[in-house]
Amino acid sequence: MSTPSTPSPAPRDEAAVNGNGSAHKVAKTEKKENIFLFWPNLIGYSRIILAFASLYYMPLHPRTCSGLYSISCLLDALDGYAARYFEQSTKFGAVLDMVTDRCTTACLLVFLSSAWPRWAILFQGLISLDLASHYIHMYATLSMGGQDQSHKQVDKNRSWVLNLYYTNKTVLFVCCALNELFFIGLYLLSFSSPYLSPSLLQITTADGASTLQPGTPSAPPAASLFLNPYSAGALELARANKMDSTVPWIIAGVCFPVMAFKQSLNVLQLVYACRWLAEGDIEARRAAGLPRKRKSKSKSK
Repeated sequence: MSTPSTPSPAPRDEAAVNGNGSAHKVAKTEKKENIFLFWPNLIGYSRIILAFASLYYMPLHPRTCSGLYSISCLLDALDGYAARYFEQSTKFGAVLDMVTDRCTTACLLVFLSSAWPRWAILFQGLISLDLASHYIHMYATLSMGGQDQSHKQVDKNRSWVLNLYYTNKTVLFVCCALNELFFIGLYLLSFSSPYLSPSLLQITTADGASTLQPGTPSAPPAASLFLNPYSAGALELARANKMDSTVPWIIAGVCFPVMAFKQSLNVLQLVYACRWLAEGDIEARRAAGLPRKRKSKSKSK
């Protein structure tokens, strides 16, 4: 009579013997995940590709550029949804998302600075505010709140406005979307509004002839135009197409209050992050016994 065979252990389990001779099961090492191929990060890479494509078309093709740039911004909401749905929220993904947002907005503002040199200092200030606010906020969160705390976790006691902005997905989406849409409206106005772009004004002489003669910066010779499509003359010629400015003005007008609110949040975020870091510095100095009391040296004669 044959004895029944002992069932073999599951493939993923292995027997290990400790020093006392007793055995226990050790699970096999699970397959290492590739963070860089998570779905939210793949969406982030596609945002970068679309952003570069929009920059390529930015000088001469406002409609194509605006479409690509808008799709890149809208995907910002999709990667957050994918992270929650697939349970693939990572620190790398959060940093990738923030850096992509900051860089794309900065590139658009750089173009606006070149389109309207008179307002360049304003656009440069917005770039500096956006970068400084988010960098100091993230640094303060990591150094004061701990390595595992997200920059979107803002205590209500510290700022209820920032808490609402980061925790309410609707508020966050509306503020970010309309803020970018305002700058897109300004970008389109640089191709359509003679009030903002004086080169769009077709000045004529008394006999009706245009002053925009070949050889001038606004109307370069055809040969130089086609040899160098990214020259200043090509940009002026593209603007001379005179897009209808009605829709860009409506976009800019509707989105302006939200843009102003978003920039005020950047200022608030910068101030509170600096205060938070200062509080940490005070605690660290107190723990180190600083400032040390210096004994005054009596002058002996």
